Formats: sequence, structure tokens, C-alpha cells
Amino acid sequence: MDAHAAPAAVDDATRRRIIAGVLTAMLLAALDQTIVAPAMSTIGEALGGAEFLPWIISAYLVTGTAVVPLYGKLADIHGRRPVIFWAVGIFVAGSVVCALAPNMGTLILGRAIQGLGGGGLIALAQTVIGDLVPPRQRAKYTAQISAVWATSSVAGPVVGGAFAEHLHWSLIFWVNLPLAAAAVAMTAGPLRLLPFQPKRRRLDVLGSVLVVAATSLAMLALSFGRMSGDWDSPQVLGLAVASAVASVAFAVRLATFAEPLIPLGVLKDRVVACATGAVFFGMAGFVGLSTLIPVYFEAMNGLPPDRAALGLIAMAAGSVFGAGLTGKTLPKLKRTRGPALIGLALAAIALLGLALAVEQRSIWLTQGLLFVYGLGLGPIFPTATVNTQNAVGRADLGAATGLLAFLRSLGAAFGVAILGALVLGEGGDLEAHGARFVAAIPPQAFALAFWATMAATVAAWVCFLAMPERPLRDTFEPAPLEG
Repeated sequence: MDAHAAPAAVDDATRRRIIAGVLTAMLLAALDQTIVAPAMSTIGEALGGAEFLPWIISAYLVTGTAVVPLYGKLADIHGRRPVIFWAVGIFVAGSVVCALAPNMGTLILGRAIQGLGGGGLIALAQTVIGDLVPPRQRAKYTAQISAVWATSSVAGPVVGGAFAEHLHWSLIFWVNLPLAAAAVAMTAGPLRLLPFQPKRRRLDVLGSVLVVAATSLAMLALSFGRMSGDWDSPQVLGLAVASAVASVAFAVRLATFAEPLIPLGVLKDRVVACATGAVFFGMAGFVGLSTLIPVYFEAMNGLPPDRAALGLIAMAAGSVFGAGLTGKTLPKLKRTRGPALIGLALAAIALLGLALAVEQRSIWLTQGLLFVYGLGLGPIFPTATVNTQNAVGRADLGAATGLLAFLRSLGAAFGVAILGALVLGEGGDLEAHGARFVAAIPPQAFALAFWATMAATVAAWVCFLAMPERPLRDTFEPAPLEG
């Protein structure tokens, strides 16, 4: 196959069918990052263990993050189609465990199993798109990926809130079974047509285990420290030390293993390093805030879960518009980081307004600011993806895209854990407050979450400012860098 030409075996109609199929599978996994948020207080009252509520979301994100690079390598060995089906099967098994969970511990275990499947569905969609189109054409497809995330940001909370308020919280997980069947039906045929050349790869299973350990222990330390307020307790310090040890062991693994979980060679490229760093911070704020907005409207405005979930529509609509506009204009621009820099500055201003306006409890003002925040954050995803894939050749495409997905998921996991600890830790004792658990959260806790999201947004802006700019190419291989 000519490195400078599109895959000859795939025509335009087939390409569209394949992309539609993998985006459907991606939607299934993305939906489960948001569908649980509006039902968390209901689940906490039903199962107990309210102090571990953020883990209902974090467990999914942590395991999903760790397996993203493994799925990329498995797809190189066995092909995209069977690996996507394995991921769907694992995801469905985890959904059943969640739906039948008798307590919080079992629910968190089921969510971790779900993540093991969902991480693969999210990662492989971007890799498949990278297989099919050159960088200049990828901008419009990355906008479609952003639309999938935005759709899940709206549909997930709305459906989850309706189930929790009017039916039963377990339906949040049972609904995954027919959706998974639909995803398999849509991808089974088109993925047979995807060109595939098997590669010999080594799986860094130990690296994945160390990532899960380091991330989970750090999040537990955050949870226990915030809940108890005793950051010097042996429990919190022990978890922090254990997380540091696991992190050091992971760093050693990266330096010594032949094919480590994170491809250090690709990360040496400044474009890749800066773009993935920006996505890490951007997703930390976006996903973390998405899980809290329904809780915000419940606590500040007294809305029921189903109506509170509608509060995410403005933010999601803004991000879809921002990503779509960027996807259309990016191929025409010489300075490809411009939309992200302007957008992130706008997002930071909106977050400043949200932090200062908490006490006003104005639904319309909050919705307007959330729209501006989403509008400003939307451009970072197509900008980061296109520039990352533009910086590497086809041989490193899977590694670079996997790294981007890895840090995107890792940022989301930390964002949910940190913002969840800041806000849900202020709700007091669930047994004492009962149905008033969410109402007991003070406005200052939400203001602190907005400040933290603003800090992450500024960090993403700095990453893009430091990113070198290279012309987008129409070929599958980059020209050699001078110097």
C-alpha cells in the first residue's frame, strides 16, 4: 500500500459506513460516563456508602483509561472487528453486574468491569478513522467524535435522571443491553471491509495494573481526605505513599519495557506532548463538571433529577457548535492552534462568572455561562486530535492516537474524582440528611469546583500555547523535520 495514498480497498461509501458503525459503539461507552451522574444521590440512598459515590463514575474511568493502549495493540494483532466485539461483550457483562448490585461495593466492581470494555470502544473509534483518512480530512470526523461526546453529555443525564426519578436506577444499566446489540449490528458488516495487516506486538499488562493502582490509590486518598477533613491521618498518608510507589514503579516500567503502555518515543514530539497535555486538563474540567451540573441544579435550584439533568444541554450544545465550527475551519487555517487558544480563554472567563454567580442561584445565568464554557472548550478536541495525528506517520498512528485517548480518559478520571470530592464531600452524612443529602451541599462547594475547573482550563491553554504548529498534510506520511 502506498504510504501517501488512501487505502485503495475502501471507497467513500464504505468509509462512511465504517465510521458510522464505530461512532455508534463509541456512543455506547461515552453514554455510561454521564448517565449515572443524576442518579447518584438516589443510588446512595438505596445502597448506602455515600462517601464512595464519586467512585461510581471514577471506577469506570480508571479501568477504561488503563486498557486504552492495550486495546490499540490487541487491534494491531487480531484486527479491529474482533477486538471491538470483545470490548462490547465485557461492557455488557459489567452492565449486568451493576444492574444486579446489592451494595455499593458490587456496583463499583461492575462499573470497573464496564470500563474494561468501554475503554476499548472509545479508543478504537479514533484509530479506525485515522486508518481511513489523511490528517487534513480528519478535522470533520473529529468534530463528529466531539458531537458523540456532547450527545452523551445530554442524553446520558436526561435518561439517567428520568430513570432515577420515575422508574428504578438499575434501568440505567439494563438499557445498555439493547444499545450494545444495536452497536454490534451496525458494526458487524462494515468492519469486515476494513483493511488489516497483522502485527506482532507485546502487551504491557503490568503497566496497566500499575496505572490502575496508582490512579485508584490517589483517588482514594482524595476521597478520604476530603470526607474526613483530616489530611494528616495515617489512612490518607498511607494511600498517598502507596500511590507514589505505584507511580514510580510505572515510570520504571515505561523506561525498561520494550513496548510500554505509553509510547515514550511518540511523546518526545512536542506537538504530541502539548496536545495530549491540553486534552488531559480540558477533559478533567469538562467531564468532572458534567457529572456535577445536575447535582448543582438539584442543590441550588431544587430541581428533581430528571429536570436537573436538562441543565447540561446548554454546555453540550456549546461544545458541539464549537467543535463543529473548528472542524470545518481548521483545514483552511495556517495557525491551527488559534481556535483552541481563543476558545479556552472564553471558557475560562465563563467559569469565572460561574464561580462568582453561585449565590445568585439564577438558572438562566448559569445556563448562559455553561453554553459559553462549552463553546470555548469544544475546539480543543478536534485541534488536539488533528495536530497529534498530523505529527506522526502511519506506523505511529495507533500509538499516538492511543496516547491521546489514554490521557483524555485519565484526565476525565481525575476530574471526576477531584471535583466529586470537593462537592459531594460537603453533603454531610447521607444517613443524617436522607433525601436532603444533595440539598445540604453549600454554594461554596460548587464555587470551589468552578475555580478548580478554571485552573484546569488555563493549564490546557498553556499547553496549546507551547505547542508548535505544522501545516496539515494531505498524505498519510509526514515530511521529514528539518534540523
